[in-house]
Amino acid sequence: MPIGQETLTLAATRRAPASTRRHTHPMWFLVPAFAILFVFFFLPTVFNFIYAFTDWSSFKSDIRPVGFDNFSFLLSDGTLFGALRITVIYAALVALFQNLFGFGLAVLLEKDTWLNRAARLVFLVPVLMSALAVGYVFQALLKPDGSVNDLLSALTGQQVSIAWLGSTTWTLVLAAVIHAWKWMGLSMLIYLAGLKTIPEDVTEAARIDGASGWQAFWSVRFPLLAPAVTFNVATSLLGSMNGFDIVQALTGGGPARSTEILNIFIYRTFGQGLFAQATTMSLVLFLMVALLAFPVIRILRKREEIL
Repeated sequence: MPIGQETLTLAATRRAPASTRRHTHPMWFLVPAFAILFVFFFLPTVFNFIYAFTDWSSFKSDIRPVGFDNFSFLLSDGTLFGALRITVIYAALVALFQNLFGFGLAVLLEKDTWLNRAARLVFLVPVLMSALAVGYVFQALLKPDGSVNDLLSALTGQQVSIAWLGSTTWTLVLAAVIHAWKWMGLSMLIYLAGLKTIPEDVTEAARIDGASGWQAFWSVRFPLLAPAVTFNVATSLLGSMNGFDIVQALTGGGPARSTEILNIFIYRTFGQGLFAQATTMSLVLFLMVALLAFPVIRILRKREEIL
Protein backbone atom coordinates (compact mmCIF):
# COMPACT_ATOMS: atom_id res chain seq x y z
CA MET A 1 0.00 0.00 0.00
CA PRO A 2 1.43 3.46 -0.83
CA ILE A 3 2.53 5.61 2.06
CA GLY A 4 -0.06 8.31 1.34
CA GLN A 5 -2.94 5.85 1.24
CA GLU A 6 -1.77 4.20 4.48
CA THR A 7 -1.73 7.61 6.17
CA LEU A 8 -5.28 8.34 4.99
CA THR A 9 -6.45 4.95 6.29
CA LEU A 10 -4.96 5.59 9.75
CA ALA A 11 -6.51 9.04 9.83
CA ALA A 12 -9.93 7.62 8.93
CA THR A 13 -9.58 5.05 11.69
CA ARG A 14 -8.78 7.75 14.22
CA ARG A 15 -11.85 9.72 13.08
CA ALA A 16 -14.13 6.70 13.64
CA PRO A 17 -17.39 7.58 15.40
CA ALA A 18 -17.31 7.48 19.16
CA SER A 19 -20.33 5.13 19.17
CA THR A 20 -18.39 2.54 17.17
CA ARG A 21 -15.47 2.67 19.59
CA ARG A 22 -17.83 2.46 22.56
CA HIS A 23 -19.67 -0.61 21.24
CA THR A 24 -16.40 -2.45 20.67
CA HIS A 25 -15.00 -1.67 24.13
CA PRO A 26 -13.52 -4.83 25.76
CA MET A 27 -15.39 -4.14 29.01
CA TRP A 28 -18.54 -5.46 27.30
CA PHE A 29 -17.02 -8.95 27.47
CA LEU A 30 -17.24 -8.76 31.26
CA VAL A 31 -21.03 -8.44 31.25
CA PRO A 32 -21.72 -12.24 31.23
CA ALA A 33 -19.24 -12.78 34.06
CA PHE A 34 -20.79 -9.99 36.13
CA ALA A 35 -24.28 -11.36 35.43
CA ILE A 36 -23.30 -14.82 36.71
CA LEU A 37 -21.58 -13.26 39.74
CA PHE A 38 -24.70 -11.21 40.50
CA VAL A 39 -27.11 -14.14 40.23
CA PHE A 40 -25.04 -16.75 42.07
CA PHE A 41 -23.15 -14.62 44.61
CA PHE A 42 -24.49 -11.12 45.28
CA LEU A 43 -28.19 -12.03 45.15
CA PRO A 44 -27.89 -15.05 47.53
CA THR A 45 -25.79 -12.91 49.87
CA VAL A 46 -28.50 -10.25 50.01
CA PHE A 47 -31.19 -12.87 50.66
CA ASN A 48 -28.96 -14.39 53.33
CA PHE A 49 -29.15 -11.13 55.27
CA ILE A 50 -32.92 -10.95 54.75
CA TYR A 51 -33.88 -14.51 55.73
CA ALA A 52 -31.78 -14.37 58.91
CA PHE A 53 -34.43 -12.06 60.38
CA THR A 54 -37.41 -14.28 59.50
CA ASP A 55 -39.00 -17.53 60.73
CA TRP A 56 -38.43 -19.38 57.43
CA SER A 57 -38.66 -23.14 57.92
CA SER A 58 -40.11 -26.26 56.33
CA PHE A 59 -42.86 -26.44 58.95
CA LYS A 60 -44.84 -23.44 57.74
CA SER A 61 -45.74 -22.03 54.35
CA ASP A 62 -45.58 -18.32 55.16
CA ILE A 63 -42.46 -16.37 56.08
CA ARG A 64 -42.73 -13.66 58.72
CA PRO A 65 -40.12 -11.25 60.09
CA VAL A 66 -39.03 -12.01 63.66
CA GLY A 67 -36.32 -9.41 64.19
CA PHE A 68 -33.36 -10.65 66.21
CA ASP A 69 -35.12 -13.70 67.67
CA ASN A 70 -32.92 -16.12 65.73
CA PHE A 71 -29.77 -14.45 67.01
CA SER A 72 -30.99 -14.41 70.63
CA PHE A 73 -31.94 -18.09 70.41
CA LEU A 74 -28.53 -19.07 69.02
CA LEU A 75 -26.72 -16.98 71.61
CA SER A 76 -28.68 -18.64 74.41
CA ASP A 77 -27.77 -22.09 73.07
CA GLY A 78 -24.22 -23.18 73.86
CA THR A 79 -24.01 -25.38 70.76
CA LEU A 80 -23.24 -22.42 68.49
CA PHE A 81 -20.36 -21.25 70.67
CA GLY A 82 -19.01 -24.78 70.77
CA ALA A 83 -19.05 -24.97 66.96
CA LEU A 84 -17.41 -21.54 66.72
CA ARG A 85 -14.64 -22.60 69.12
CA ILE A 86 -14.00 -25.81 67.19
CA THR A 87 -13.95 -23.86 63.90
CA VAL A 88 -11.36 -21.36 65.16
CA ILE A 89 -9.14 -24.14 66.58
CA TYR A 90 -9.44 -26.13 63.37
CA ALA A 91 -8.58 -23.10 61.22
CA ALA A 92 -5.55 -22.24 63.35
CA LEU A 93 -4.26 -25.83 63.18
CA VAL A 94 -4.75 -26.00 59.40
CA ALA A 95 -2.93 -22.69 58.89
CA LEU A 96 -0.04 -23.90 61.07
CA PHE A 97 0.35 -27.34 59.46
CA GLN A 98 -0.23 -26.19 55.90
CA ASN A 99 2.41 -23.47 56.10
CA LEU A 100 4.91 -25.70 57.88
CA PHE A 101 4.49 -28.47 55.30
CA GLY A 102 4.49 -26.07 52.36
CA PHE A 103 7.51 -24.12 53.54
CA GLY A 104 9.49 -27.27 54.30
CA LEU A 105 8.74 -28.71 50.86
CA ALA A 106 9.66 -25.43 49.16
CA VAL A 107 13.06 -25.36 50.88
CA LEU A 108 13.74 -29.03 50.15
CA LEU A 109 12.70 -28.81 46.49
CA GLU A 110 14.11 -25.38 45.68
CA LYS A 111 16.89 -26.57 43.35
CA ASP A 112 15.81 -27.14 39.77
CA THR A 113 16.74 -30.78 39.31
CA TRP A 114 14.63 -33.32 37.45
CA LEU A 115 13.94 -35.18 40.69
CA ASN A 116 12.76 -32.02 42.47
CA ARG A 117 10.53 -31.06 39.55
CA ALA A 118 8.94 -34.51 39.60
CA ALA A 119 8.43 -34.27 43.37
CA ARG A 120 6.78 -30.86 43.02
CA LEU A 121 4.33 -32.34 40.55
CA VAL A 122 3.53 -35.20 42.92
CA PHE A 123 2.79 -32.85 45.81
CA LEU A 124 0.54 -30.74 43.59
CA VAL A 125 -1.70 -33.72 42.78
CA PRO A 126 -3.70 -33.54 46.08
CA VAL A 127 -4.55 -29.90 45.31
CA LEU A 128 -6.36 -31.06 42.17
CA MET A 129 -8.26 -33.82 43.97
CA SER A 130 -11.78 -33.42 45.27
CA ALA A 131 -11.82 -32.52 48.98
CA LEU A 132 -14.73 -34.89 49.51
CA ALA A 133 -12.78 -37.73 47.88
CA VAL A 134 -9.77 -36.99 50.09
CA GLY A 135 -11.95 -37.23 53.19
CA TYR A 136 -13.46 -40.56 52.17
CA VAL A 137 -10.07 -42.03 51.22
CA PHE A 138 -8.55 -41.16 54.59
CA GLN A 139 -11.65 -42.39 56.38
CA ALA A 140 -11.15 -45.79 54.75
CA LEU A 141 -7.43 -45.78 55.55
CA LEU A 142 -7.88 -44.83 59.21
CA LYS A 143 -10.64 -47.25 60.17
CA PRO A 144 -9.75 -49.87 62.83
CA ASP A 145 -9.60 -52.47 60.04
CA GLY A 146 -8.10 -50.05 57.54
CA SER A 147 -4.81 -50.08 55.68
CA VAL A 148 -2.89 -47.96 58.22
CA ASN A 149 -3.47 -50.47 61.00
CA ASP A 150 -2.70 -53.34 58.61
CA LEU A 151 0.63 -51.70 57.75
CA LEU A 152 1.47 -51.14 61.43
CA SER A 153 0.55 -54.76 62.18
CA ALA A 154 2.89 -55.97 59.45
CA LEU A 155 5.73 -53.75 60.71
CA THR A 156 5.37 -54.58 64.40
CA GLY A 157 4.36 -58.22 64.06
CA GLN A 158 1.39 -57.64 66.38
CA GLN A 159 -2.26 -56.96 65.75
CA VAL A 160 -2.89 -53.20 65.72
CA SER A 161 -6.46 -51.89 65.77
CA ILE A 162 -6.19 -48.21 66.70
CA ALA A 163 -9.37 -46.14 66.32
CA TRP A 164 -7.65 -43.15 64.72
CA LEU A 165 -10.90 -41.24 64.32
CA GLY A 166 -12.34 -42.22 67.70
CA SER A 167 -10.62 -39.72 69.98
CA THR A 168 -12.52 -36.61 71.07
CA THR A 169 -9.19 -34.82 71.55
CA TRP A 170 -6.96 -35.81 68.64
CA THR A 171 -9.45 -36.39 65.82
CA LEU A 172 -9.71 -32.64 65.17
CA VAL A 173 -5.92 -32.42 64.96
CA LEU A 174 -5.86 -35.35 62.55
CA ALA A 175 -8.54 -33.73 60.39
CA ALA A 176 -6.50 -30.52 60.31
CA VAL A 177 -3.40 -32.47 59.24
CA ILE A 178 -5.34 -34.09 56.39
CA HIS A 179 -6.72 -30.72 55.30
CA ALA A 180 -3.21 -29.28 55.36
CA TRP A 181 -1.89 -32.27 53.39
CA LYS A 182 -4.39 -31.61 50.63
CA TRP A 183 -3.44 -27.93 50.22
CA MET A 184 0.26 -27.96 51.14
CA GLY A 185 1.20 -28.21 47.44
CA LEU A 186 -0.32 -24.78 46.83
CA SER A 187 1.59 -23.28 49.77
CA MET A 188 4.75 -24.96 48.48
CA LEU A 189 4.21 -23.34 45.09
CA ILE A 190 3.80 -19.86 46.61
CA TYR A 191 6.89 -20.25 48.81
CA LEU A 192 8.88 -21.55 45.84
CA ALA A 193 7.88 -18.49 43.82
CA GLY A 194 9.02 -16.29 46.70
CA LEU A 195 12.36 -18.07 47.00
CA LYS A 196 12.97 -17.81 43.25
CA THR A 197 12.48 -14.03 43.30
CA ILE A 198 15.18 -13.43 45.94
CA PRO A 199 18.37 -12.22 44.21
CA GLU A 200 21.45 -14.38 44.68
CA ASP A 201 23.48 -11.22 45.31
CA VAL A 202 21.79 -10.78 48.68
CA THR A 203 22.80 -14.24 49.88
CA GLU A 204 26.32 -13.85 48.48
CA ALA A 205 26.71 -10.54 50.31
CA ALA A 206 25.67 -12.16 53.58
CA ARG A 207 28.19 -14.98 53.10
CA ILE A 208 30.95 -12.51 52.31
CA ASP A 209 30.13 -10.76 55.59
CA GLY A 210 30.78 -14.05 57.38
CA ALA A 211 27.27 -15.46 57.76
CA SER A 212 26.86 -19.22 57.56
CA GLY A 213 24.36 -20.81 55.20
CA TRP A 214 21.85 -21.23 58.02
CA GLN A 215 22.27 -17.63 59.17
CA ALA A 216 22.01 -16.29 55.62
CA PHE A 217 18.76 -18.18 55.11
CA TRP A 218 16.98 -17.20 58.34
CA SER A 219 18.35 -13.67 58.66
CA VAL A 220 18.33 -12.62 55.00
CA ARG A 221 16.19 -14.85 52.77
CA PHE A 222 13.37 -15.76 55.15
CA PRO A 223 12.41 -12.12 55.94
CA LEU A 224 12.15 -11.48 52.20
CA LEU A 225 9.43 -14.15 52.04
CA ALA A 226 7.04 -11.93 54.01
CA PRO A 227 4.59 -11.42 51.08
CA ALA A 228 4.41 -15.18 50.51
CA VAL A 229 3.84 -15.76 54.23
CA THR A 230 1.03 -13.18 54.22
CA PHE A 231 -0.72 -14.82 51.28
CA ASN A 232 -0.36 -18.38 52.55
CA VAL A 233 -1.39 -17.66 56.13
CA ALA A 234 -4.41 -15.59 55.08
CA THR A 235 -5.66 -18.07 52.47
CA SER A 236 -5.13 -21.15 54.64
CA LEU A 237 -6.72 -19.56 57.72
CA LEU A 238 -9.76 -18.13 55.98
CA GLY A 239 -10.17 -21.10 53.65
CA SER A 240 -10.21 -23.60 56.51
CA MET A 241 -12.79 -21.53 58.41
CA ASN A 242 -15.10 -22.18 55.46
CA GLY A 243 -14.13 -25.86 55.39
CA PHE A 244 -16.76 -28.57 55.19
CA ASP A 245 -15.99 -31.36 52.71
CA ILE A 246 -13.03 -33.07 54.37
CA VAL A 247 -14.42 -33.06 57.92
CA GLN A 248 -17.87 -34.14 56.76
CA ALA A 249 -16.48 -37.08 54.80
CA LEU A 250 -13.93 -37.98 57.47
CA THR A 251 -15.97 -37.83 60.70
CA GLY A 252 -19.34 -36.22 59.99
CA GLY A 253 -18.69 -34.00 63.01
CA GLY A 254 -18.01 -36.85 65.44
CA PRO A 255 -17.03 -38.38 67.71
CA ALA A 256 -19.37 -36.68 70.21
CA ARG A 257 -19.41 -33.50 68.06
CA SER A 258 -15.72 -32.93 68.75
CA THR A 259 -15.09 -32.08 65.07
CA GLU A 260 -18.40 -30.34 64.37
CA ILE A 261 -17.17 -27.17 62.73
CA LEU A 262 -19.70 -24.44 62.03
CA ASN A 263 -20.43 -25.42 58.43
CA ILE A 264 -21.36 -28.96 59.52
CA PHE A 265 -23.60 -27.47 62.21
CA ILE A 266 -25.26 -25.29 59.55
CA TYR A 267 -25.68 -28.32 57.29
CA ARG A 268 -27.41 -30.31 60.03
CA THR A 269 -29.66 -27.41 61.02
CA PHE A 270 -30.70 -26.85 57.42
CA GLY A 271 -31.38 -30.57 57.04
CA GLN A 272 -33.77 -30.36 60.02
CA GLY A 273 -35.86 -27.79 58.14
CA LEU A 274 -34.78 -24.81 60.28
CA PHE A 275 -33.83 -22.71 57.30
CA ALA A 276 -33.85 -19.32 59.05
CA GLN A 277 -31.61 -20.53 61.88
CA ALA A 278 -29.19 -22.10 59.40
CA THR A 279 -29.13 -18.83 57.46
CA THR A 280 -28.45 -16.95 60.68
CA MET A 281 -25.53 -19.26 61.44
CA SER A 282 -24.08 -18.69 57.97
CA LEU A 283 -24.37 -14.96 58.58
CA VAL A 284 -22.51 -15.39 61.89
CA LEU A 285 -19.80 -17.34 60.06
CA PHE A 286 -19.56 -14.60 57.43
CA LEU A 287 -19.15 -11.94 60.12
CA MET A 288 -16.58 -14.03 62.01
CA VAL A 289 -14.50 -14.56 58.87
CA ALA A 290 -14.68 -10.84 58.08
CA LEU A 291 -13.70 -9.86 61.63
CA LEU A 292 -10.73 -12.21 61.59
CA ALA A 293 -9.63 -11.50 58.01
CA PHE A 294 -8.99 -7.78 58.31
CA PRO A 295 -6.89 -7.88 61.53
CA VAL A 296 -4.84 -10.87 60.32
CA ILE A 297 -4.09 -9.30 56.95
CA ARG A 298 -3.34 -5.95 58.58
CA ILE A 299 -0.89 -7.50 61.05
CA LEU A 300 0.86 -9.44 58.31
CA ARG A 301 1.05 -6.35 56.10
CA LYS A 302 2.65 -4.37 58.93
CA ARG A 303 5.13 -7.21 59.36
CA GLU A 304 6.02 -6.90 55.67
CA GLU A 305 6.67 -3.17 56.08
CA ILE A 306 8.86 -3.74 59.12
CA LEU A 307 10.90 -6.45 57.39
